[in-house]
Amino acid sequence: MDSIQTGCPSSKRARFLRKLAACVCVAALALTAATPSAPAANGRSVVLDIDGAIGPAIADYVKRELRVASSNETRLVVLRMNTPGGLDTSMRAIIAAILASPVPVATFVAPNGARAASAGTYIAYASAIAAMAPGTNIGAATPVQLGGSSFFPRKPDQEKGKADETTDTETRKVVNDAVAYIRSLAEVNGRNANWAEDAVRTAESIPASEAVKLHVVDLIADDVPDLLRKIDGRTVTVAGKQERLATAGLDLVTIALDWRTELLAVITNPNVAFILMLIGVYGIILEFFNPGAVAPGLIGAISLLVALYALNLLPINYAGAGLVLLGMALMIAEVHIGAFGAIGVGGIVAFAIGAIMMFPSGVPGLGLSPMVIAGTVGVTAAFFLLVISMLVRSHKLSVITGREALIGAEAQAISWDGPEGRIRIEGEVWRARAKAPLQPGCRVKVIGRDGLVLTVEPTRQRVGD
Repeated sequence: MDSIQTGCPSSKRARFLRKLAACVCVAALALTAATPSAPAANGRSVVLDIDGAIGPAIADYVKRELRVASSNETRLVVLRMNTPGGLDTSMRAIIAAILASPVPVATFVAPNGARAASAGTYIAYASAIAAMAPGTNIGAATPVQLGGSSFFPRKPDQEKGKADETTDTETRKVVNDAVAYIRSLAEVNGRNANWAEDAVRTAESIPASEAVKLHVVDLIADDVPDLLRKIDGRTVTVAGKQERLATAGLDLVTIALDWRTELLAVITNPNVAFILMLIGVYGIILEFFNPGAVAPGLIGAISLLVALYALNLLPINYAGAGLVLLGMALMIAEVHIGAFGAIGVGGIVAFAIGAIMMFPSGVPGLGLSPMVIAGTVGVTAAFFLLVISMLVRSHKLSVITGREALIGAEAQAISWDGPEGRIRIEGEVWRARAKAPLQPGCRVKVIGRDGLVLTVEPTRQRVGD
């Protein structure tokens, strides 16, 4: 009985210890699986700066960095944005890259005083997280029709309040397309679609505090580290799937524009593209006028090719571009025809009007500077006025070559026999005739020419007198 009594407590203790060990293992496994921030400890958050108008260079920069982010340890991409708007094509390219990215994208309107106007509003609506810094604003997303105004004047014979039917239909199509687009983006991330429509139709714009109240953006943050702290643990939609953000403790890496993007930004600046086009055209023209000069043709060809690449990426009014080229052609024709300014003035006028029309003025940051227009028109006009003045002066000068060049020139009689003899003129010996015999060594003046015989008369001055 004693052995049985001492064995039972030992068996119970062994079973208890085995159960305790099993519970500890299960709890440890559950705790490990339930810790979401563990993988993020080695991750990073990439910050991309969008500062200024959104064009082809910015679109290329964002798309490229989003592709890179999807293949490394990046857990979040932050678009720190301050933009007045930009091109529709570039905006849509950025939004397509954001929606397809497997890495969450947060648009952060910053720093203080920044704005997300026009295209920036659409990009914020497309992002998984939309945040703003204090003192910023968002909105004014009405599209601008390239090549002219989105809204057209009424015809004089139209009734009050009634717009031209064709024009009104075209305007409605542009606005309705933009409304449908931004509402679809609002549905993806559960944001205020009604306000988004107002931002498109009536150019509504609101500050950060009101944007949070209306659920246009998700939160207000002081800076990027504050943003990462506040969005940690939120559930967002990424590439069509729900994902829980783990942003606490992420390393911050700001990726600046590389040389390729900066170069693309420079050449796609309308002012630079316009000047490159002029350099290219004038360089090639100078090469044709002076074959073998090489430098004008080489510089002109390179400049023109770069300008054509840039103009292919930019919205241009082809009527304006045509007027610029017509103006240059007319000014060149003035040099050859010599109409004493009539054609040249028309060319300068066509050039100026075309430069004003060539780039749309309604797209923020992508219009042609008035200073550039004035400068190029002034320099071009001054150049051709100089050419015209030289042409006028050349018509007033006496002819110094050809048949007429010898008329009026003075010569020296070498020998003479009766009405004919020989004279020396400009180092050459010519046959000459006169009405009366001449003495060798006297000075004569050429008054006519008959083939290779010159008609002369004495100047009443002998050599050495």
